Amino acid sequence: MPDDETQTPTLNRGTAARPPHDTRAPLLPGTAEAPAPWLLRLIAVGLVLAALNLRPAITSLGALLEEVREGLHMSGSVAGVLTSVPPLCFAVFGVMAPRLARRFGAGAVVCAGMAAIAAGLLIRPYIGSTAGFLAASALALMGIAVSNILMPVIVKRWFPDRVGTMTGLYSMALALGTALAAAVTVPVTGALGGDWRTGLVVWAVLAAVAVLPWIVLVRDRTPAPGQPAPGPATAHAAGAPALRITRSRTAWSLACFFGLQATAAYITMGWMPQIFRDAGVSAGTAGLLLAVTMAMGVPLAFVIPRVASRLKQQGPIVVVLGLCGLIGYSGLYLAPAAGAWAWALLLGVANCAFPLALTMIGMRTRSGAGVVRLSAFAQSTGYLLSIPGPLLVGVLYQHSGGWGLPIALMAGLMIPQMVAGVLAGRDRTIEDEC
Repeated sequence: MPDDETQTPTLNRGTAARPPHDTRAPLLPGTAEAPAPWLLRLIAVGLVLAALNLRPAITSLGALLEEVREGLHMSGSVAGVLTSVPPLCFAVFGVMAPRLARRFGAGAVVCAGMAAIAAGLLIRPYIGSTAGFLAASALALMGIAVSNILMPVIVKRWFPDRVGTMTGLYSMALALGTALAAAVTVPVTGALGGDWRTGLVVWAVLAAVAVLPWIVLVRDRTPAPGQPAPGPATAHAAGAPALRITRSRTAWSLACFFGLQATAAYITMGWMPQIFRDAGVSAGTAGLLLAVTMAMGVPLAFVIPRVASRLKQQGPIVVVLGLCGLIGYSGLYLAPAAGAWAWALLLGVANCAFPLALTMIGMRTRSGAGVVRLSAFAQSTGYLLSIPGPLLVGVLYQHSGGWGLPIALMAGLMIPQMVAGVLAGRDRTIEDEC
């Protein structure tokens, strides 16, 4: 496939004539004018800040899970339910994102999502009950869910000729936020007096900052470059693929791949620090190990989408990432403390299946409407499939008295993940199959 930086996007074919050396985005007759450069820069900043907030709600909790369990008197099974809440919320609320974006605008929905994250993180540590903690977490996760879905949509709409680069940029920011929360939550908690509630609530500040760039776009209803003006025909065209995307084997393969990588990611974020702590590693070091795992995504989340966008088939990347996961889980089973840093690095590489999945969402479609539907379908269905994983790990841990069975489960799931990823990575689009 041609370089995503140089190829002419499908949406921009047949553009109106331009004066020589005009570098603005090409237009279709009847579509909106190209956005001002400052607006594109603002959207890029907003994407980065939003991405920074898409995981701290989860990894900060993983670093302090033992303290939260003791403070709220949770059993292992209940803690397993807690680690399953993120994918559940992503599945339930994610399906709402396309409809909300069509009605209110993607910028307004992301702005509301960042506000929901800030509110949920602010109130959840101080509610004082497990049910209240779960409800406040769900509020924050609702904001994350709609933003998750709209990230590839915004990239495809506003940066159609830079899908790989912009996907890599916000994926890198997402990985940075994930790693930062894992690394500093425990030391920040200690520095602020040792109360786990304080250690969790500080992340509400970052979410509040992320609201600011999106305020400018709250009232914006202007179609993005290459998008037709709103109207009945547009609404019909946007809604039609929803009834047919389930006929696409590529869409189902991508949903399964997304769900299996999400299962691995949320098990890792929710339980890996506890695995290391039970192996004799200190709480601070366990948090750093999780941070190392998440930090691997910072450079790789930028590199992998660019490499993937240059390949006709992404199957080889899928296999390499899966093998890293198998080796990492095997080491975690055999020598969790002795080789802790090596296993953290390998599992960090394996977790980079996430930016790869996002990149494939953009590559498996030919239209803006297609990417909206595929993003919603693949992510919502994928997160729905990932719900049992973290819960099952908690149940196996509590009833087996150790980590042998849970780690064996994690390793075993790498096999179907590789199969689904190879199928999803074939050079085809959902429009050809629906």
